[in-house]
Amino acid sequence: MGVLRSFLWTNVASGLVVGGLIFAAYAIWHYSGAEATSRVSADVISQGRQIYADQCAACHGANLEGQPDWRSPLPSGRLPAPPHDASGHTWHHPDDVLFRIVKEGTAAIVGGGYESDMPGFGDVLSDPEIRAVLSYIKSTWPERERGYQESVSDAN
Repeated sequence: MGVLRSFLWTNVASGLVVGGLIFAAYAIWHYSGAEATSRVSADVISQGRQIYADQCAACHGANLEGQPDWRSPLPSGRLPAPPHDASGHTWHHPDDVLFRIVKEGTAAIVGGGYESDMPGFGDVLSDPEIRAVLSYIKSTWPERERGYQESVSDAN
């Protein structure tokens, strides 16, 4: 009986150690991943700022302010370019929607014959460049808007 008890305790203890190591590895992976996604490097934000200036500012404004009266349709029936600062609605959308809008264009995402002057940039920008632009835009938002946008992104 002593040998069996010793054998069982050795295996239980080994299982606890291995289980603990697996949990610790998972916790490190999970929480470092969350840190990495919430803290974008200054280099990525700087790259995004430059891409924004080159590709987006002509319509959305050098300071992310959008076009005047962006909620009122133009004579064409299309809406002006919205702001990407906290006064706009960009921060209401999850990351996957924002990415697709930049890559495919607003009309492709909205569908149903919706017309927009926002083209897709999938042929102009790589996926990492699109993410850099979005990281730059998000870096300008106050904490409340960033927090809200992160929560809707996490919910998806």
